[in-house]
Amino acid sequence: MPPMPPRPIDPKRMKLPIQRSMIVPLIVATALFMENLDSTVITTALPQMAISFDTTPIHLSVGITAYVLSLAIFIPVSGWFADRFGAKTVFRTAITVFTFGSVLCGLCNNVAELAAARVLQGMGGAMMVPVGRLIMFRSVAKSEFVTAMAYLTIPAMIGPTLGPPIGGFITTYANWRWIFFLNVPMGLLGFGLVTRFIENYREPETPSLDWLGFLMTGTALACFVYVCDLVERPQVDWAVVAVIGGVAIVAGLLSARHLRRTAHPVIDLTLLRVSTLSVSVLGGAVFRVGTSSLNYLLPILLQVGLGYTAFLSGLMTVAAAIGSFAMKVAAIPILRRWGFRTALTVNALISVVGVVVCIVFNEAMAPILIFTILAVAGFFRSLQYTALNSMAFADIPAPRMSAASSLSSMVQQMSNGLGVAFAAMALNLVLVLRGGSPDDIGLGDIRITFILMAVVTLVSTWWFAQLQPDAGAEVSGHRAAAE
Repeated sequence: MPPMPPRPIDPKRMKLPIQRSMIVPLIVATALFMENLDSTVITTALPQMAISFDTTPIHLSVGITAYVLSLAIFIPVSGWFADRFGAKTVFRTAITVFTFGSVLCGLCNNVAELAAARVLQGMGGAMMVPVGRLIMFRSVAKSEFVTAMAYLTIPAMIGPTLGPPIGGFITTYANWRWIFFLNVPMGLLGFGLVTRFIENYREPETPSLDWLGFLMTGTALACFVYVCDLVERPQVDWAVVAVIGGVAIVAGLLSARHLRRTAHPVIDLTLLRVSTLSVSVLGGAVFRVGTSSLNYLLPILLQVGLGYTAFLSGLMTVAAAIGSFAMKVAAIPILRRWGFRTALTVNALISVVGVVVCIVFNEAMAPILIFTILAVAGFFRSLQYTALNSMAFADIPAPRMSAASSLSSMVQQMSNGLGVAFAAMALNLVLVLRGGSPDDIGLGDIRITFILMAVVTLVSTWWFAQLQPDAGAEVSGHRAAAE
């Protein structure tokens, strides 16, 4: 017998009361928190892991690089898998793969085993985040997108913020292996919640996977991510960077040519013709490059420039998480009052101030004042992320949401990594021009780098200002301009 066609989704079932409809975003947020926490929790455990493996922390950077490379390669095909096999099936499988990879990481005994386990984790993470967002957008009405995205933005900011302190606490008072075993109960909980509450959304007809596009795109993205990793290291072999960067450019150009010509590409670039998605992806990428540099620059400023301890510096990073909590309440009235165009443009300018204000931090400034400034800046960055992610799918029809989610997730992953890489390159350039060395970083060098990254953030406002006054009005609830 031929397989039964998937049961069509009743639109009325998708518009649940907001109390029930927020269950799905909370489930997706749990998975997103697990993925974001895991991507940073390993950093503080590297020294102890190096002792266990009888190697150096530098060699263990492969554990971070392997994970990000795996994400870059497999995110583009996540939407296709969701359409072909069902979003619930893929999301649940992704949680299982990620959790199993976590267990293997906790059991590994050498660098090679760690790299392989992190690749497996990355495969799960690559499917988990974009498919989770796809499920969320198919489960709630457009008028609830902003609220739903607020639930997702909080774990997106809290995970990286809490990762280093949690990793340090577990490594200090228990064993580094428990930073990976911690994912097991969260994975089991996520698996159960997905089984209970999420429907298996899928498309009735799915074309064949674009294998050639997948290989070329995967090669380009993997080389790009690896180059970003190389330029962050203290001693850079620029010949290797040039070769791998060249491969990334060639593969990227060939991939773009292929994606434009094939009927069903693995990455649908025609989606960028939708203005709300295009601004969210392109303008959002530039904004993230500028603001994600804080993940790299703030610890250097606080520890090297101001002489803070690693523990106090880590506590300061919690400020952004506190700001993001306040944003969840404020996002809806702000976007309803001002709309996406005004809110994104003005908020980006405020975020520029949030980056450049770091140059006034000094040894005499009270830590509580610095903490407060970082919390306020975290509020506005979180608001921008929520608005960008909500607007991205405002005008995307349901059959193309899978492709849009993959494209958006891929660009976000790349831009976050590029922000750290740009900040590292900018700081190195400042040192070279001054005639200094990586061991001779001064407060002035760090401040100049903050200014450069603030300029990058400022550039993003050009895209936001191009939006129509009523762009994404169905999502934001802003009707004044349209009337």
